[in-house]
Amino acid sequence: MNSEITKRVVRAIANGSQGDLERLALKIIETERRIGHERLANELHSILATRQRRLTALPGKTEKDRSNSELPSSRRNGNPLATLLPRESLEHHMVLSYETEARFSRVESEYAARERLRSHGLRPRKTVLLHGPPGCGKSLGAKRIAWNTGLPLLRVNFDSLLSSYFGESAANLRSIFDRAKELPCVLLLDECDFIARSRSASKDVGEAARIVNSLLQLLDEFDAPGLLVATTNIESSLDEAIFRRFDDVFLVPPPGPMEIETLLLVTLSALHVSSEIKWAPIVEELSGAPAAMIVKAAQDAAKAVILAGRKIITEGDIRGAIQELRRTDRPK
Repeated sequence: MNSEITKRVVRAIANGSQGDLERLALKIIETERRIGHERLANELHSILATRQRRLTALPGKTEKDRSNSELPSSRRNGNPLATLLPRESLEHHMVLSYETEARFSRVESEYAARERLRSHGLRPRKTVLLHGPPGCGKSLGAKRIAWNTGLPLLRVNFDSLLSSYFGESAANLRSIFDRAKELPCVLLLDECDFIARSRSASKDVGEAARIVNSLLQLLDEFDAPGLLVATTNIESSLDEAIFRRFDDVFLVPPPGPMEIETLLLVTLSALHVSSEIKWAPIVEELSGAPAAMIVKAAQDAAKAVILAGRKIITEGDIRGAIQELRRTDRPK
């Protein structure tokens, strides 16, 4: 057994992660078989199969249940520190400008070619910070990266992670990063300003500063088999040192005219759309709106038509949905 597998076995035992131990056992069996130790490999496989038969006999226990039960949890109250979303459950369709699409695609392509890049002494992008206005697709972008790389998404639960007790938040954060070392995934720090606010702007020199320092160290050390994606709506509030820790930092902007029209047409594609609709004025009216609002306006228009028993969406339906959303969003 090589030193890397030995370290992973010991780490899995320390974390009480049965799922990781099973995966490592399969890797050891595969290695032994590859080097010609067929008898030993068969014996090890038989031992492992005995446990798997016992698990199969337990009612209601799926692999997903076991994976979620092995996620790190708060020592104080037992709440899970992260949520694991399997790849097949992730939304991933996005309408992006050419420039933004190219930035996402580069991260995904480098992950796919990671071994080839490393063989030439090059390190693929592994940590990405997405910033931009609310509703423009940063969280969806993380899901899209997970989908396109074939990885599950491990989303940090900041409400469980943060604690007022000395050193506990930093310890919770480290346990999540340790889990990401054993579980190939996209680790998502959604709205990371919760734990990455500027230390100079904060009057709290205790736990808040401590968790920022811990995050900086963990980002420096990050060498998990998957990727890390962080998002923020207020990048100006982040600690300046945070930006240097990411391999890539880029904006997810509001959709432009072409993307707005595409979002509307794609969202309405399941229904008949009137050929008399003049799209240019609608696109102009939605200029600067986040993608989430554009999609919701189209969905609301479609639902109104269905509930009214009509079959064709008109320009009036779309404009009515937009105006209603504008009224709802208007500050009181």
